[in-house]
Amino acid sequence: MNPPLPILYSFRRCPYAMRARLAIAKSNQTVEIREVVLREKPQSMIDFSPKATVPVLVLSDGTVLEESLEIMNWALQKNDPDHWLQILNKDLIQDNDTRFKIYLDKYKYFNRHPEKTQLAYRKECEKFLVKLGYCLSKTQFLQGDHMTLVDAALLPFIRQFANVDIEWFESSPYKHVNRWLHTFLQSTLFDRIMTPYDQWHADDKQILF
Repeated sequence: MNPPLPILYSFRRCPYAMRARLAIAKSNQTVEIREVVLREKPQSMIDFSPKATVPVLVLSDGTVLEESLEIMNWALQKNDPDHWLQILNKDLIQDNDTRFKIYLDKYKYFNRHPEKTQLAYRKECEKFLVKLGYCLSKTQFLQGDHMTLVDAALLPFIRQFANVDIEWFESSPYKHVNRWLHTFLQSTLFDRIMTPYDQWHADDKQILF
């Protein structure tokens, strides 16, 4: 009898869940996907991971992976057909997940953070875009001429940033970042990970990703 498939609790628009799905799709792993509505988190997910944030991956042996980068590494260590794990620039991921993400949230939800204006928060975010633009002015992707884990880890957050004011972003001076994001958004990989799923309930049939 085959062991049960890993279970991925996900939310379609969450950038952390998106980066996890990117690695799972790229590595051709099959998981059971459970789409979560954040205001109605399923009890089973909370039982596996009390912090109750997506993504959560429950492996066949019961091991629980609660961090998106953990899930990405798990998938790619099983199969890395395009060498995503090579030449890993952890500094960019660290910058994205700390300073940039903090200001991205304030830029997106500036009404909740009246200490500064939305424009001030955007300018803080732009410091990271300058850094990305410098890398992308030399190569098609952040670490060379093909996508790697670093690109996959950052692109969902840049997409979120761009969508706050897409007209401004597309007319901004960050042409290399624009080109990089558009390449990603037009890819079959992006299409696959953005397949919509209905909210999962405990009595639903298994859905594979």
